[in-house]
Amino acid sequence: MPEYDPLLDGLKEECGVFAVHAPGEDVARLAYFGLYALQHRGQESAGIAVASGDEIRCYKNMGLVTRAFEEKILALMRGDAAVGHVRYSTTGDSVEENAQPVHSRAEREIALGHNGNLVNTATFRENLINDGVKLRSTTDSEVIAEMIARDPAPTVEEAIVGVASKIRGAFSIALLANGRVYAFRDPLGIRPLCIGRLNASGWVVASESCALNIVGAERLRDVEPGEIVAIDRNGPRTVHRLKSERRATCIFEFIYFARPDSYILDRSLYHCRKLMGQTLAAESPAAGDIVISVPDSGTPAAIGFAKASGIPYEEGLIKNRYVGRTFIQPDQRIRSLGIKIKLNPLLETIGGKRVVLVDDSIVRGTTSSQIIGILKEHGAGEVHVRVSSPPVRNPCFYGIDTAEREELLASSRTIEEVQSHIGADSLRYLSIEGMIKSTGLDKSNFCLACFNNDYPIPIPQQLHLTKLSFEDKKKIPAKENLFVNLVKR
Repeated sequence: MPEYDPLLDGLKEECGVFAVHAPGEDVARLAYFGLYALQHRGQESAGIAVASGDEIRCYKNMGLVTRAFEEKILALMRGDAAVGHVRYSTTGDSVEENAQPVHSRAEREIALGHNGNLVNTATFRENLINDGVKLRSTTDSEVIAEMIARDPAPTVEEAIVGVASKIRGAFSIALLANGRVYAFRDPLGIRPLCIGRLNASGWVVASESCALNIVGAERLRDVEPGEIVAIDRNGPRTVHRLKSERRATCIFEFIYFARPDSYILDRSLYHCRKLMGQTLAAESPAAGDIVISVPDSGTPAAIGFAKASGIPYEEGLIKNRYVGRTFIQPDQRIRSLGIKIKLNPLLETIGGKRVVLVDDSIVRGTTSSQIIGILKEHGAGEVHVRVSSPPVRNPCFYGIDTAEREELLASSRTIEEVQSHIGADSLRYLSIEGMIKSTGLDKSNFCLACFNNDYPIPIPQQLHLTKLSFEDKKKIPAKENLFVNLVKR
């Protein structure tokens, strides 16, 4: 049964990975809180694998981190190193078989957490099946894990180098093997990954630096594009560097996906988003009485817009932060409330006002039109929409669950047509140039494909299918009782 989310319009988070090597520490508990900080990157499932010597124990479950784990589970997971994962499905359905970390006990035992999407999975998947490998899931992550676990190279490091050299697409991976943690990224560095120091002998790897803060680790640096890092008692060392001709970090990490308190490419994302709002105000002024945001992702840009425009910033929409993804389907009456389940307007703030509504992006437009309708229904005289990114015209194939091209509102409409569709009194977007300028970095650092159709990795024609292209539920074995399996081991 699919989960219900009252905000079905926007781009969906990809996944979050977290790993820790800290002998003498409660690594499972550290991983739990690291994943808790990365919950925004995936709410469908959560899992942790722990290494004790050469043995790996893995537990994963559906739902939020707080739902997936209990004290009795963490108490069984003792060791010196751990890898954790929170998932939003971008390849493969949202079922327990697709939860991560992927745990393989083939020629070598490994556990792997993956953020990203490959573009050449099909051939490798077919090769594994032809070799008699019974794949449990329908994800590209399991394909990567089984390739590494079964690689004939004499060491796991050589196996990682060999496999990482073959796969194409976006991959930021944390891997557990032989009591060590390995971290590596694709040569373009599309998805983020960083390293932090926990204490005198502990090290942490995470999708975002905000996850380091929650466990008391200090951010050291990013894992470089194409870099393969091994972490053991001697600390991190670079095993290999894949050839990397350029960087193509996903610009949406700067706009929306990563938490504003994270740092990517040594830039504060809150500061960048605030500058995007200021640049937007300079490029596209609006005649308004108040500036409000679509919380929470639009708030830094709205603050920047208000500062640059001189129009006061106010809270106009209150977000119910306790309404997230749920497995309980609403009845028709609740479903008809739509966006009201998650956002509620402040009548005293918006009544009779010309409202400048700042959002980070418009994808399908459903949420935008609902919010504008609510604001006008509750007395807003005018609603002028300002978007702190350019129009999203193209789907992503590198680890973001975007709509098909024809479902993207701006893919076949002019800005004026989008404005009419969502019911705004005016609509303006931030330019690509203004967006890049706000990061303080050169354009060559980013993947901008969703805006300009310039894909840094060629997309095979067959990949223009749905994210469920490998789905065949008849071939997925019945799920095992993961808790019983954990106790047995």
